[in-house]
Amino acid sequence: MQPIRESVIKPKMGTMTHYAHPDVLVSTEWVGRHQGDPGLRLLQVDVDTSAYDQGHIQGAFGVNWTSQLCDRVRRDLLTKEQFERLCRELGIDNRTTVIFYGDNHNWFAAYALWQFRYYGHAESQLKIMDGGRAKWMAEGRDLVQDVPAPIHADYTAGDPTPGIRAFKDEIFPHLETGAINLVDVRSVAEYNGDVIAPPGMNETAQRGGHIPGAINIPWAQTLNEDGTFKSFDELKVLFEQCGGDLTKKTITYCRIGERSSHTWFVLKYLLGAPDVSNYDGSWTEWGNLIGAPIERS
Repeated sequence: MQPIRESVIKPKMGTMTHYAHPDVLVSTEWVGRHQGDPGLRLLQVDVDTSAYDQGHIQGAFGVNWTSQLCDRVRRDLLTKEQFERLCRELGIDNRTTVIFYGDNHNWFAAYALWQFRYYGHAESQLKIMDGGRAKWMAEGRDLVQDVPAPIHADYTAGDPTPGIRAFKDEIFPHLETGAINLVDVRSVAEYNGDVIAPPGMNETAQRGGHIPGAINIPWAQTLNEDGTFKSFDELKVLFEQCGGDLTKKTITYCRIGERSSHTWFVLKYLLGAPDVSNYDGSWTEWGNLIGAPIERS
């Protein structure tokens, strides 16, 4: 099947920069040169999987966030056994380098990377394609509709990595104390309680607002116009001007945990925050909790 060519949109290039852990990002150019390398697996992670069917990078496997990265019965992450089974079906073993990209400026790609790290896949083997699918398309790079043949591999997941996942009980003792950075990465309207969820989003809560003491740093402010991440200096200024302190423990949250995993990635790997975790229960949990205080502004 011939590759699909998308129309070319000239993007604004991101600022060259030096991140705390620059090896966690790869460029579209790098992927174009290495997409067929052995020991490397490309995953397009989407919430709208029709995008994968319309066209994806040659050799990339499609991953459905809704059905493949979540346990819908328990409303939780995959179990260790479920995660192992997914990796085996994707042809990923413990030595595979996994490159994530996807729609929504890599929201779900970051969530997938976070879950891979949660189950112990080596940090050096987890990377995000900067700019995601949108940048690949904007540069007029080839997309195909061919689906790779299944490749089975052996995979053994580790125990959950401590310190990268937060739960509601960790937040209650620190409400409005200033002892931790509690970062709400949703839109200003969601943070203020004007809306409970973005238009068209189904997962919701009974109440609108934010967790008391949380600062608001909308996830989109971390990106350039072309979807690539802003420079280290720009990200640091953004975080500090909003009242964050990189020396403190930081917990990110959003509505269902995908946007907050994006900001978790920024804080942990690009800025090098020493103690940052993602509260994936996020507003759909907190906004429905009996006895959980909220603020509106």
